[in-house]
Amino acid sequence: MTVRELDAAGIHDPALRAAYTHCRGLNARHGKTYFLATRLLPVDRRPAVHALYGFARWADDIVDDLDSAATPGERGRALLALEAQLEAGLRREGATEPVIRALADTARRYGIDRVHFTDFLASMRSDLTVGGYASYEELGRYMHGSAAVIGLQMLPVLGTVTPREEAAPHAAALGVAFQLTNFLRDVGEDLDRGRLYLPAELLAAHGVDRERFEWSRRTRARDARITDVLRAAAAHNRAVYRDALPGIAMLAPVSRPCIRTAFVLYSGILDAIAADGYAVLHRRSVVPRRRRAVVALDGLVRAVAARAVSRRGEEAPVAEPSCASPSSRSRVAPVREEAL
Repeated sequence: MTVRELDAAGIHDPALRAAYTHCRGLNARHGKTYFLATRLLPVDRRPAVHALYGFARWADDIVDDLDSAATPGERGRALLALEAQLEAGLRREGATEPVIRALADTARRYGIDRVHFTDFLASMRSDLTVGGYASYEELGRYMHGSAAVIGLQMLPVLGTVTPREEAAPHAAALGVAFQLTNFLRDVGEDLDRGRLYLPAELLAAHGVDRERFEWSRRTRARDARITDVLRAAAAHNRAVYRDALPGIAMLAPVSRPCIRTAFVLYSGILDAIAADGYAVLHRRSVVPRRRRAVVALDGLVRAVAARAVSRRGEEAPVAEPSCASPSSRSRVAPVREEAL
């Protein structure tokens, strides 16, 4: 966490500053796309986003760390301990864990409903015992806690130009869209963890089952029916992105470039998966570095313009341009630290 960000957010207590700095480090190491987009927010809002990410990352690591030899029971107890620490922090009982200190402070500053954290941890616990889902409806109930609530946690930090309840469904949809993209990109790694987030009804519609996916992962052999499943999952994911898109124009103007950039980069992973021939069972698809740079530069230009308008006290237009990716022919300029 930079001194400028902490000062702008009004965070002066040394221990609390250290806690937020710890969360920023987690975001920088593990959430590269998310971290890049966060840097487009006004400096005073970044610490809160890092705190929210740090908490989500901590819980996710308890559940998913492949390098850990912890049993499901041990992971479950670790999640319960995390929830107890969270409750203590929210009750102002002097939490000492840095992530909890930062999260509790953020929740108080922005009035974030604690039920969003409770729902999130409930979904994390289900990952310890549930390895698959029968339908998109069933998967959606899981994703309410694992993804939709992330969008809802973020909404008070980002701010809106419409009533918050009007923007909330779109914020929740964007959280779900991002997670569906992660599920598709990481389907091979999730199988290694004993999970498959593609609904059984989707597999059955294309004449395959989970065992066929496991066979493909194990042998590296391809199956056209698996490709059809993955292509259909990507189409479903794109529809959720379309549901989320109108919400960007409902955000505070200074927050739109951040979310727009995350939208373009994350939905771009679907383009990368298609370009790789839907080979996600065998390798991870990534957005090319040059495209990331072009999108980041476009986001920076928008962010600087939005902040200038805000400083002048002008009213920015509510309409937001399409989130289609900027042309790859755009000139890529170096992004200076002080501009962010």
